[in-house]
Amino acid sequence: MAEKNLEDDYFARLDAEKREALKRRLDGEASVAADDALRELHHFKCGKCGHDMTTQLFRGIEIEVCGTCQAVLLDPGELEQLAGSDEGLFKDFFGFLGRK
Repeated sequence: MAEKNLEDDYFARLDAEKREALKRRLDGEASVAADDALRELHHFKCGKCGHDMTTQLFRGIEIEVCGTCQAVLLDPGELEQLAGSDEGLFKDFFGFLGRK
């Protein structure tokens, strides 16, 4: 009888592990789907006014500009490319922001 209980416990534990693994996989897929939906909703939208952004070439760098409020979106590294490498200014600025 004790052997039957051990067997039942073993299979119950396996079932619980499988359910947990399935839940993690489904939660991960739902998270990816939610991220994709948000990205689609906000892709190329202005963070200031919500209107569409357009890509324009400025000094050899592709930047995004809002056609409504003229806000500019720079990708990581583009500010440094456009402004040059003023170590003092950027070091102080990014140090203030907590970045290196």
